[in-house]
Amino acid sequence: MRFEHTDRKGFWIGFIDFFTAGIFLLIYMPMGLQAELDCILGRRTQRYWVAYLLGIPTLFIYTLVWIARIAEELKAKAAELGIEGKHTSFKHMFYWNVLGIFVGVGPMIATYRFFRTLNLIEKRLNEIQQ
Repeated sequence: MRFEHTDRKGFWIGFIDFFTAGIFLLIYMPMGLQAELDCILGRRTQRYWVAYLLGIPTLFIYTLVWIARIAEELKAKAAELGIEGKHTSFKHMFYWNVLGIFVGVGPMIATYRFFRTLNLIEKRLNEIQQ
């Protein structure tokens, strides 16, 4: 699979998603992002809309843990591909979303690094496929 969307602006996705209480990702994920995550991770991940619905009664803790677990898997994939630098991780995603909310931009920082790592992985996989 060739990845076409390797220039996502994670901060702005996080910004919009934060102010729409996750509804933006309900629309954005099925537009190809979910399929890309499945391809990169080598398995069918739980659909975001399911994680979102399960997150409602848990004050979105379930949704946060879901995305943090995906972040940890992306970190492992980046290491496997030999991509150096600071990558997303479970701790980074979780703590910036929970404690970073008090700073105001914590969720945006977490989402930025998530998509930065994802973009680097996709670029590397595109290079390998050529």
